[in-house]
This record gives sequence, structure tokens and C-alpha cells, in this order.
Amino acid sequence: MTEPPPVRPMRADARRNYDRLVAVATEAFLEHGANASLDDIAKRAAVGAGTLYRHFPTRQDLVGAVMEQWMQSVLDEAEPLLVADDPAQALDTWLRRLIAHVTVFRGLTAVLLPPEPGRESPGRVLHTTMHDLVARAQESGQIRGDIGMKDLLMLIGGITWACDSGKTVDTDKLVDLIMDGLRVLK
Repeated sequence: MTEPPPVRPMRADARRNYDRLVAVATEAFLEHGANASLDDIAKRAAVGAGTLYRHFPTRQDLVGAVMEQWMQSVLDEAEPLLVADDPAQALDTWLRRLIAHVTVFRGLTAVLLPPEPGRESPGRVLHTTMHDLVARAQESGQIRGDIGMKDLLMLIGGITWACDSGKTVDTDKLVDLIMDGLRVLK
């Protein structure tokens, strides 16, 4: 079997166009959701539609690039929480940040297709991070051991769904309720 040809690094101008398109797409998706006009994104990035489609042949490719950048920022925020002295507080902080991040990009995760081989999906990476935070808090004896990831994901999903519905949601109060239900009573 022959090896695929090596991937050539992007020229500097192509890299600038790529980065500008991702930045403008992020803004457009924040304003209009996942169905923001691709032609408008190209115009706002001051590139032609051909440049946009050369970098991102499909809407899915552009959404994937935005989500990849988003996922990395979420993971960067989680890193210090995975070694924090107070695992329950770390989980509390993570849940609040996760809800804030997920509700910002309404509709984007719904249009993501399964990841390409070799690429992590945002959902899988976020699930792994949350699992590690929950396990640390359970091992420390601070939160109940009978709570599973499915339970917690359903609670978080309910909060993000409510936020996505356009209703005013006090996410801090809801996370307080979740954490109160998770904590071990002493």
C-alpha cells in the first residue's frame, strides 16, 4: 500500500484567509446560528466565494473548523480543573463553563456529522473530560457515586435545550440545583 503524499503547509496568504474565514464564521454562527449565509461569511471575510469553498468545500467543513477551535478553547479551560484541589468545585466550574459554551453556539452541534476517521468529535472529547471530572469528585467522596454520565448529560442537555429554545434561563440556579443533588450529605 502506498503512503499518501505529505501534506504541504499552507502559504501565508492562504493561512490568513483560512483563519479570517473561521473567525468570521464564528461571529456569523453566533449571530445567526448554523444556517448563517456562507456567501455573507465570504463577503465579511473580504474573500471570494471560491476562496471559501476551496478551504471549506461544504458547510460541514466550515462548521467543523469552528467547532474544532471551540473545542480546543473548552479543553484549555478544563485542563487546570482536572488537577484542582477541590474536585467538586472543579466539576461545578466545568458545568457552568460547559453550559455557557454550548449555549453560545446554538444549532451548531446539530449539524455536525460523525467525525472523520482520526478526528475527535467535540461531543466525545467533552464527554471524556466530564467523565474524568465526575470520577475525581466521586473518588474524593464529595459527590454521590450512583450518578452516571448519562444522568448528568441528560440534566445538562435539558438546560442547554431550554436555553436554545429562546426562553430566559437562570443557568446558575440550575447548576446549583444539580450540584446540591450530587453532593454527598455529611
